[in-house]
Amino acid sequence: MAELWPGLGGPNISYISSPPSETWRRTWPRSVVILGSTGSIGRSALDVIERHAGRFEVAGLSCAGNVERLAEQAVRFRPPCLAVLKAEAARKLRELLPPGYAPRILEGSAGYAELASLPEAGTVLSAQSGGAGLAGTLAAALAGKVICLANKESLVLAGDLVREICRRTRAVILPVDSEHNAIFQCLAGRGQEAEHLLLTASGGPFFGQGREALASVTAGQAIRHPIWRMGTKISIDSATLMNKGLEIAEAFHLYGVPPSRIRVLVHPQSVVHSLVEFEDGALLAQMGAPDMRAALANCLLWPLNKPSGAPGLDLVRTGQLTFHEADPEAFPALDLARRALSGRGGLSVVMNAANEAAVELFLRGAVGFLDIPRLIGAVMEAHAAAHPDAVGKSLTPALAAADMCELKNEVSVLELRIMRLDRHSRDAVCRLAEGDGGK
Repeated sequence: MAELWPGLGGPNISYISSPPSETWRRTWPRSVVILGSTGSIGRSALDVIERHAGRFEVAGLSCAGNVERLAEQAVRFRPPCLAVLKAEAARKLRELLPPGYAPRILEGSAGYAELASLPEAGTVLSAQSGGAGLAGTLAAALAGKVICLANKESLVLAGDLVREICRRTRAVILPVDSEHNAIFQCLAGRGQEAEHLLLTASGGPFFGQGREALASVTAGQAIRHPIWRMGTKISIDSATLMNKGLEIAEAFHLYGVPPSRIRVLVHPQSVVHSLVEFEDGALLAQMGAPDMRAALANCLLWPLNKPSGAPGLDLVRTGQLTFHEADPEAFPALDLARRALSGRGGLSVVMNAANEAAVELFLRGAVGFLDIPRLIGAVMEAHAAAHPDAVGKSLTPALAAADMCELKNEVSVLELRIMRLDRHSRDAVCRLAEGDGGK
């Protein structure tokens, strides 16, 4: 089934990993670990798994804070291993589990890494929110897993590193983001004929509004997405279009194409999930209802095409489909993402961390909606000015380790470098916001 793969080695498409092994493809039921099982993606994944119960076994589940929901999921699916971030959460989780069911409960970042690399699990869904998902993705990649990647920040922060680890360990990336899953499907079997990748954006709740109107936007308004039902942070990212900026970086690392070949179109109906333009000028689109279960099923069951629970698409009822250019003045996040990729030198790490910190401040009412991209841009400029020698260079150079032990140590050092820059950038946003009162 390698012909279904979107392309390897260029020149037009150089996908981030090789296809899964024949053994993985033929082995059923598949043993799955879900990192971030209590969020919207994790819950949708468990719905898909339950619909195909004979094809999956749940080996591990994890969460950051929603211990009650994790306990409910654990009782339903009975995985032998669970993971939480803090000891107090582990204690509470043990109290919530029924007699006769005593899974191993792992704690902290080390516990997440152990869960992601369980020997008995061949598939890992990386569905944590934000930069916190990087550690689990790296651990799964080092263990050579098939990674269903919903955590786009893993590639934004360390796409070069993930690609290199996949080359060394034969780990596999299957993209869960609806846009990148759509492109993945459109490229299958003909990647080297691709000219442009076209990411679609819903436009969020404020499509068509100018800067003047956006200045008074509240957090409550920003999280009310007109189409998708998502977590709070990604809903804010959708409203600012930063989510699409992150997806530009994700496409750059997934498909090995320059930012100049990645376009964004605002498509309010969210029916066309993304498109590929080929050398002959033809466009190939992937369409479907706005339901993440479709992309999740495509990855979890790959290369099979089975029902996901997502409703079918009735084109007659769908009506008119429209496409628009994004307004760069009202929504500067796309330009920030392109600037980060062109500058390299850790600018994508800075951009992502600054965005997460600015979104947190916005949700607390400490800054305004338009302050989010303003703060991101200011911190990026400060980083570029302070590190001119890093411009154009990767933050994570090619790995030199000779064996697996050395490889893990080298990756650990690079991960710490990324996390230090992440923390520094978050602190810089907070200092800027405090210094100008969020104005």
